[in-house]
Amino acid sequence: VQLQASGGGLVQAGGSLRLSCAASGNRFSIYRMGWYRQAPGKERELVATIINDGGSTNYADSVKGRFSISRDNAKNTVYLQMNSLKTEDTAVYYCQMVTISPRILYWGKGTQVTVSS
Repeated sequence: VQLQASGGGLVQAGGSLRLSCAASGNRFSIYRMGWYRQAPGKERELVATIINDGGSTNYADSVKGRFSISRDNAKNTVYLQMNSLKTEDTAVYYCQMVTISPRILYWGKGTQVTVSS
């Protein structure tokens, strides 16, 4: 199973970016997908997750009201719409997937998001 993330880049504060992450491989069923981020010198932290069945979402308090996570089950893809970006959102963003059975956690390679003032 592989996770391919895209959509990072450089944006000014107040701007928007949309991240995508597509899962590929053989014979897997998704329980949950999500995004985490890691800024320089900091621990990796949760940004948002979405449950595949039913679409229940969870957000970090720091991004509530600005970021929106969604999924396309047919494409095994998760999206992160990031609006009203702040300089403190600058980080490497990592896609994560958890499969149903067996319960395995996968990470994608990170994509850099840089927000300039």
